[in-house]
Amino acid sequence: MFRSNNVAARIFERQISSPAPGTSVHCARRFYENIVPSHTIYDIECPDILFRKFSDDGNYLVTFSRNHQDLVVYRPTWLSFSCREDDCLNRDLPSKASKFESFFTQLYCVTLAASGELICKDFFLYSEKNQFGIFATSTAQIHDAPAVGGAIQGIPSIEKITFHLVRLEDGVILDERVFCNDYINLAHSMGVFLYDDLVAIVSLRYQRIHILQIRDSGNLVDVRSIGEYCREDDELFLNSSSQGMSIPDRNTAQNIGNGLESIHHMPETSFLSGLKQRLLSFILRGIWNEEHDPTSRMQCLKKKFYFHFQDYADLVIWKVQFLDRHHLLIKFGSVDGGVARNTDNHPAFFAVYNMETTEIISFYQNSAEDLYTLFELFCDHFHSSSKNSFYMNFLSTHSNNIYALEQLKCNKTKASSCQQFVKKMLATLPFNCQSQSPSPYFDHSLFRYDEKLISATDRHRQSTDHPIKFILRRQPNTLKFKIKPGPESGNSDTRTKKISSFLFHPILPLAISVQQTLFLQPAVVNIHFRR
Repeated sequence: MFRSNNVAARIFERQISSPAPGTSVHCARRFYENIVPSHTIYDIECPDILFRKFSDDGNYLVTFSRNHQDLVVYRPTWLSFSCREDDCLNRDLPSKASKFESFFTQLYCVTLAASGELICKDFFLYSEKNQFGIFATSTAQIHDAPAVGGAIQGIPSIEKITFHLVRLEDGVILDERVFCNDYINLAHSMGVFLYDDLVAIVSLRYQRIHILQIRDSGNLVDVRSIGEYCREDDELFLNSSSQGMSIPDRNTAQNIGNGLESIHHMPETSFLSGLKQRLLSFILRGIWNEEHDPTSRMQCLKKKFYFHFQDYADLVIWKVQFLDRHHLLIKFGSVDGGVARNTDNHPAFFAVYNMETTEIISFYQNSAEDLYTLFELFCDHFHSSSKNSFYMNFLSTHSNNIYALEQLKCNKTKASSCQQFVKKMLATLPFNCQSQSPSPYFDHSLFRYDEKLISATDRHRQSTDHPIKFILRRQPNTLKFKIKPGPESGNSDTRTKKISSFLFHPILPLAISVQQTLFLQPAVVNIHFRR
């Protein structure tokens, strides 16, 4: 149905008609078709900072100092100026409009990194309920670190990793959690997942999932550690059992008077971790229940379980995400894939784990059709967001948006192999926490754009000299606005590879584009807003 592009007409339509039940927010978001960031200020005067992102509620812009030592937080404001002319809209903006301070007000600058540490510029998680931010600092990686103390061979080590819980309102550091001689994948928050007040931290080096809770008081409290042990009293039980086994019998004690010497030896056994034993038991029971005939059952176990037993035993945890407060989606794979940038060529498996019952609920290979069907129909469940995060509930996925679903089916049709397409799609699981922008300008129901150049996913893109067009999804399919990174006149040096990143405010018609080269050249920062 054709809708007027006039804001006044839409407001009048809203007054005389009511939306269908459950669609009031979606109807209100259609006003963004009229209110767009259509004006650009190129190459603004900007402080020497590294941009991270807007907080999910839009109250803060998180940046870091260029030396990776300080956290610098700004409050988004708006350009304001007076005009005495009659035709203000067609007048040039004042000179102060080209300054970063005209759009953002610095709240504070606080030092996070201690001696020898650097801030991870790709890591930031936001707790909207308390307006807390989680940041990470770390020392340099040691690639050839020896595997001691139960560490996995082939996993690098970081001498010190510190997580900082910061109150973004005033920059007060409320609590810290330190991991020594460990390895946690901090890039794009891959090794950490935040759900409500629960934080899951994956130790790749020691194969543990640390579950922490953020209290309202600003404290990080240990809830449980999953990996070597599954229940809180597993370690106590095993230690007490081993101590009972190590008490020597009186009859076998050393008898030095008779010249007899009998020494009690404890057998050295290497147990699999508690989580790995849960996983192997689930696989065994699943294969056991496939056949009812004893002979066929044994043949099936030999072929599907015992033949691959060592492969299953060698699996390591790659990544974890919350599905809800009690269930985790855990991705397993080889040691090499755990630290590789591209894991497409590595075999991978997915398991759903119940933290309360310590049971494996389901287990899939990364080419499983039934898991892909669940992913296609219920993608929103994999984008598990906090119940306190209102704006994150409106991300466009192929399970809630017909246009995204059409694009997915089109890509599936074009794929040369259905199995390879399934692997490619499931390779995105588990999703990185808070990796997508909730901006309404990425809503597929409102706008159409080239996802090769820009998307809601928080990733750097290869820059282009051509502006990125945002076209109305509905009739009359007109061009509403353009986002052009880099200088207004384009780049004179076409040989240098450039990358761009985009920061869209989750509510306001405001966006920042940052174009930079792979060399240490100044970045070109543009601000796109509604004038």
